[in-house]
Amino acid sequence: MSWFDTHCHLQSFHKKGELESVLQRADENGVSRMVTVGTSPGDWADYLELSIKYCGRIDYSVGLHPGYVDENWADQISSLPTFWQSNKSPVALGEIGLDYFRLPKEPELAEQIINWQKEALRRQLLWARQFDCPIIIHSRAAFDDCVEEIDRSGVNWERVVFHCFTEGVAQIKKLMERGGRASFTGILTFPKNDQLWDAVKYQGIEKLMLETDSPYLAPVPHRGKRNEPAFINKVGEYACALLNVDAVDKIWENSMNFYQLHV
Repeated sequence: MSWFDTHCHLQSFHKKGELESVLQRADENGVSRMVTVGTSPGDWADYLELSIKYCGRIDYSVGLHPGYVDENWADQISSLPTFWQSNKSPVALGEIGLDYFRLPKEPELAEQIINWQKEALRRQLLWARQFDCPIIIHSRAAFDDCVEEIDRSGVNWERVVFHCFTEGVAQIKKLMERGGRASFTGILTFPKNDQLWDAVKYQGIEKLMLETDSPYLAPVPHRGKRNEPAFINKVGEYACALLNVDAVDKIWENSMNFYQLHV
């Protein structure tokens, strides 16, 4: 039995010299593979190095998270395509998307930031289409706009995952109608979350993927603590209970297939 953490952020562990112990705890909890997800040029090179050092255990992605988008977004992403010419290519482009959750209150500035985010997303979706690679979408308070931009881009929706999904059945239905999917974090284990539980059940087991998004969003019973890949088993056990299936092998298969990985 193996778990796959399809979306985590390992840079803070790496910088603090804690990665080896994090990986050891992951091994002890049956977590044998993970994707460390890029958010800005500040972590892309680190993640490339980790994927080489821990080949077969850690894979990586590169992308400009909407929270880092500003007027210099074009310069920020200028080196992104070069990672597909490196000695170990990313397994996905992301996380990219739209985030309207913390926009400034000043309307004109908020509109400008939204425009920059959309422009950065469009450029990166264009590259994703060119590379024909999986795409990790960050969508916060911007679901419909994200779907619209992906529709317009012409990318293959089968290659798209909306990470850290927190919406309901109506939204996951839109993804599935297009061939996309959602992945779920420790939020799934939080109480009084009927909308999200219904969404998991609606998507079902065929495309189910799980993530920690560590070091954030630790699942119950670790809620409030620093999250890490070892805790993906708690998310997985909860998801299997919701679906009333023993689906560890299927979740692993889904994850490997989405990222087009081999054992």
